[in-house]
Amino acid sequence: MEESSLVAEIDAELRARAVPARAEHEKAYLKSALEHYGVPVPQIRAVVAGVQRLHPDLDHDELVALVQALWSTPVHERRVAAALLLDLCSDRLVAKDMVLLEHLLRDARTWAIVDVLAASVVGPLVERAPDAAAVLDRWAVDEDLWIRRSALLALLLALRRGEGDFARFCRYADAMLDEKELFVRKAIGWVLRDTAKKRPTMVYEWLLPRAGRASGVTLREAVKPLSPEQRQAVLAAR
Repeated sequence: MEESSLVAEIDAELRARAVPARAEHEKAYLKSALEHYGVPVPQIRAVVAGVQRLHPDLDHDELVALVQALWSTPVHERRVAAALLLDLCSDRLVAKDMVLLEHLLRDARTWAIVDVLAASVVGPLVERAPDAAAVLDRWAVDEDLWIRRSALLALLLALRRGEGDFARFCRYADAMLDEKELFVRKAIGWVLRDTAKKRPTMVYEWLLPRAGRASGVTLREAVKPLSPEQRQAVLAAR
């Protein structure tokens, strides 16, 4: 694989699918400092799926080099493509790649990229390489709100399946319940909501004594899968 050639092909594919009017709106909506082509996410996914189909044997080093090359140009769609490529090829990542992933998360500055990286890339990596989970402890107290959000969302997929480390999530969430940052508040509620779909009583018992500390944004999401009685009790406790 010639990295520069493949990057040029991906960029050309993205530009060909651009919707200029969408670019202006999306840039304003995301409050983004990046250039935007205006490519809908399903179209970016199609481009990335094409890369995987044509290069199924992309190894670890080639994957990392391609991701870094895509990311190096400050274009929103190129960075989304890099995140989605890591998602599709996440089984090739190893614990040491947490350094790269942290760099990308710090540089992303938007939920539109952070959430893919945190939930769909960091999450599975931490499941496969438990030693990497220690990094999440540091992230959970980081000054960067996107890194704190990432610590929470990295636990999402396993908890959604009815598995995962709920105790770890609870430690993080308990320390962040007084957060003023909207995107952190939303992340706590999101993970609690998805966890409660399979284990509502567990979430209810954790949330009830903390209802007075949790934000409205957090509670509105968290109580959605609870029974009417549980929901009423939590909201009344606030």
